[in-house]
Amino acid sequence: MASKDAAQTHRRDRTHYLYIAVIAAVVAGIAVGFLAPDLGKALKPLGTGFVNLIKMMISPVIFCTIVLGVGGVRKAAKVGKVGGLALAYFMVMSVVALVIGLLVGNVLHPGEGLHITDSLRGQGAQQAGDGAESTTDFLLGIIPHTLVSSLTEGQVLQTLLVALLAGFALQALGDKGAPVLRGIEHIQRLVFKMLAMVMWAAPVGAFGAIAAVVGATGVQALKGLAVIMLGFYTTCLLFVFLVLGPVLWTFARVNIFSLLRYLGREFLLIVSTSSSEAALPRLIAKMEHLGVSKPVVGITVPTGYSFNLDGTMIYLTMASLFIASAMGDPLSLAEQVGLLLFMMIASKGAAGVSGAGLATLAGGLQSHRPELLDGVGLIVGIDRFMSEARALTNFAGNAVATVLIGAWTKEIDRDQMKQVFAGESPFNEQSFVDDGHGGATPADEEPEKVTAATKS
Repeated sequence: MASKDAAQTHRRDRTHYLYIAVIAAVVAGIAVGFLAPDLGKALKPLGTGFVNLIKMMISPVIFCTIVLGVGGVRKAAKVGKVGGLALAYFMVMSVVALVIGLLVGNVLHPGEGLHITDSLRGQGAQQAGDGAESTTDFLLGIIPHTLVSSLTEGQVLQTLLVALLAGFALQALGDKGAPVLRGIEHIQRLVFKMLAMVMWAAPVGAFGAIAAVVGATGVQALKGLAVIMLGFYTTCLLFVFLVLGPVLWTFARVNIFSLLRYLGREFLLIVSTSSSEAALPRLIAKMEHLGVSKPVVGITVPTGYSFNLDGTMIYLTMASLFIASAMGDPLSLAEQVGLLLFMMIASKGAAGVSGAGLATLAGGLQSHRPELLDGVGLIVGIDRFMSEARALTNFAGNAVATVLIGAWTKEIDRDQMKQVFAGESPFNEQSFVDDGHGGATPADEEPEKVTAATKS
């Protein structure tokens, strides 16, 4: 038995080399981007391919997680309670992020002294081409063309809708739905195992992605736009540690540093790919391992990736003020509030997609202040670097939200959380699935009935 445990620990330890390789790949990518920009740009397909491999797994992961979470709950009202709490929290935090971005932006006045050149004009209109989407189009876009197309087209909200319907249907079937739930549980294990295998390509993807970004951007663009970049990164840090941290401790008695340290590998993955979507499947698995129940994780995480965009809100705020100042046409307070409320709605569903924040920014300016659209060209060069902070902040916000919703609904295993933070219950990097623990047991579950249904 001891030798078996030792062998298992040894297998888990191998993953440390993977993330050391990712760090080395990021450093090598930066060097290649600076020393050989053309070669760096040519390596972009490596990063794109890795992110696409991860995205390939997202819809099956979300579907299995939600169906197992919702289908295993006896009372449908609990799912509605979790979803309602999550959406209310997301809206409040989005407004807080907007306010913080406004305050910092109006203090720093980023963009003053910069001048737009003819070569940058027109880039804004190009970005706005796909950025404008009406609320009606957004709502209709949640409905997939077919039942299975949500799993093939990679739309998170479509997958969420179908998975909720399937979960409620299995819930209504009762014991007759138990065989289906067991089947989906096996599929989930298969999907997570495939994801663990794909993760070994992370160093190659990180190398290509970073080399391409640095090669395309260059040093001069970074120097000229350092104020907005540093201001944005500083604002995101303040939001995470001075807003999310106190909220997490006040309402859940969880230390923000412990939570962020637990998710360290996911943050590294996001930095190397500039996309929070690359870490979505791992966040789902890790939140369940932390002790949050399957229904809370299954509903909060996928919904948060579309509605809880704290980093994107800060970005849209500061970028709008930056462009207005650079164009010599500052926004009044009323214009700032109106434009940003519009962007808050328009940005839903854009999380995790690299460059989606820039398209939303361009679309919002085109709708409200079209004379400022040319200024988007000023920010195109550094958008990928700012997307790092966007993605990291969005990811941290969704992790905090999941723990908070779990605490508010009493769907969190405190003992498991303490063991995880203390390092006594390491996350299974080989399968992403815990054989002995799947999150907190829902408060209204009847363990003996669940066991009986499972064995039948």
